[in-house]
Amino acid sequence: MAVLSRRGRSALVAGLGGMRLAEVVWSARNLRRAGGGSQAAPRSFPLMVSINVALFGLCIVPRRRRPPLVLELAALTGLLAAVGLRLWVIACLGPAWNVKAVVPKRMEVVTRGPYGWIRHPNYLAVILEFAALPLAVGAYAEAVVLSVANAAVLVPRIRAEEELLDRVPGYREAFAGVPRLLPDLDRWVARIRSSDEIRVAAHQSRSDPGQGEPISG
Repeated sequence: MAVLSRRGRSALVAGLGGMRLAEVVWSARNLRRAGGGSQAAPRSFPLMVSINVALFGLCIVPRRRRPPLVLELAALTGLLAAVGLRLWVIACLGPAWNVKAVVPKRMEVVTRGPYGWIRHPNYLAVILEFAALPLAVGAYAEAVVLSVANAAVLVPRIRAEEELLDRVPGYREAFAGVPRLLPDLDRWVARIRSSDEIRVAAHQSRSDPGQGEPISG
């Protein structure tokens, strides 16, 4: 039993590949409007393009074996999370988002959305995609090889990008203590509790409007 047929798996890969091409077009548009900037680890970009081509090229090849249902469901969930996270990132960064890791000259420090939890949510989406897409189509060895290749490209790219971002006024202060790729669960729980306390206080204030008013007499 499987969620996707062989044609369905090929359609999934083709659809995600089409999204990637649309992202490249959107990125080029943003870069044209940005008016220049500094690119992090420019030599890594051709390598990133190559492994992305390899990801979709290897995964679109039909395979007879089907992944176990549990593994397929987990992989599809990971893909859904990756796509949702990337779209969230694009919406939050707006015209500053691009695939070349170019830091615009006039950059606004963004701390909303996923950037309130981690510094590089876009790269987390990429990592999820490189692991989940091959697993979803039964390409187990490719999942390992492509993930290792992706990590080899991302590590120096992230370091170089952070060096550029640290020069942006306010960035270092805004992201002090914010982890790179995985949310800090303690920080997450603390923020949720803080939000709950604010909602409770607001509710109490609305239900008892006279609370805290000075007593005259």
